[in-house]
Amino acid sequence: MPDGPRFVSHLTRNTLALILAGGRGSRLKQLTEWRSKPAVPFGGKFRIVDFPLSNCVNSGIRRIGVLTQYKAHSLILHIQKGWGSLHGEFGEFVEFWPAQQRIAAADWYAGTADAVYQNLDIIRNHNPEYVLVLAGDHVYKMDYGAMVAQHVRVDADMTVGCIEVELEHAKQFGIMAVDTENRIRSFREKPAHPEPIPERPNYALASMGIYVFNSGFLFEQLIRDADQPDSTHDFGKDIIPDVITKYRVMAYPFRDVPGGDQGYWRDVGTVDAFWEANQELIGVTPPLNLYDESWPIWTYQEQLPPAKFVFDDEERRGMAVDSMVSSGCVISGAKVRHSLLFSNVRVNSYSYVKDAVILPGVDVGRNCEIHRSIIDRGCRLPGGLTLGLDPQADAERGFYVSEGGVTLVTPEMLGQEVHHVR
Repeated sequence: MPDGPRFVSHLTRNTLALILAGGRGSRLKQLTEWRSKPAVPFGGKFRIVDFPLSNCVNSGIRRIGVLTQYKAHSLILHIQKGWGSLHGEFGEFVEFWPAQQRIAAADWYAGTADAVYQNLDIIRNHNPEYVLVLAGDHVYKMDYGAMVAQHVRVDADMTVGCIEVELEHAKQFGIMAVDTENRIRSFREKPAHPEPIPERPNYALASMGIYVFNSGFLFEQLIRDADQPDSTHDFGKDIIPDVITKYRVMAYPFRDVPGGDQGYWRDVGTVDAFWEANQELIGVTPPLNLYDESWPIWTYQEQLPPAKFVFDDEERRGMAVDSMVSSGCVISGAKVRHSLLFSNVRVNSYSYVKDAVILPGVDVGRNCEIHRSIIDRGCRLPGGLTLGLDPQADAERGFYVSEGGVTLVTPEMLGQEVHHVR
């Protein structure tokens, strides 16, 4: 079979990507009280959903449906502002597909498979050869073209993107076992006792929630699943376990380059994981390179002035060390260390911020001391506030403290109502 750029570009032009972006992400606690998980800000200027969207565009897949459900307003506004540059006259688009009772007796999306099933008429109208199904709430950079090409090359009915995870964390994922040609022989969703990789007993092979289907095969399986009254209508729980014994279902190991190291991929589904993934970006050589011009992460950006650092007295010096500081920020006579500041953050005089993730529009009052914390969008921290020094005291004051000791603060916890989209 022919290979190379022309081969891959032909495949990607005939692929429709579906991004499942309707999840609440309840393990992120109050960060998803007013927004869906894919809409949560990440990395100083992005939203989580920007990563699968950027991967699609960079891979040459420019027909994209975004399936929305839970509190989708901020997600929709963000995508409308930042992703409206695709050219409809060339058949390129990003469309929103909300739960909208497109079939008889339809309700909210009951599961990942049901979300796609409820939109079969739209998918058929686009007439793709291949359908790429993606989770909208993971952070990674991946060339989907290579995955689609392998799917075609090995004559698969379905291909599942996979990574190796430590056995102690494997029960959070769908876990598979494969044979020597990477054909999936067993699949269990979030097993209590995950099956390790034979040659790597401390690791298991986990699904990334990325699937490539031959379109006709997908239609058949979704219709069959919809007729099963005892199904939860989920790809991991129902579709994959049923098809692996009857059809050619292959695993696609995610690598930086073919045969290289495992690629960067993070499920930022908990407060601790979200804080850790943002903190990773601050390092000298972070595992996720946001400065890679060959694979840019696209997003909507407000037109903001550069960051500013003012005052240079011994006890009142505006400075940031080992940190990422976004546009519109003002560090006014305060010290910031090993922290990530999103757009339009102001840190006022004599305050000290360390190991913090501060979302857009936050104002840190004077004489604050903030450690190991996440401050949600729009918070106005009163002068003299301390966070992250005493987790028990933080919890007693009504702030959320994670299992890893990260303090999360939202405007509501401060008695502040923020009447804007988050």
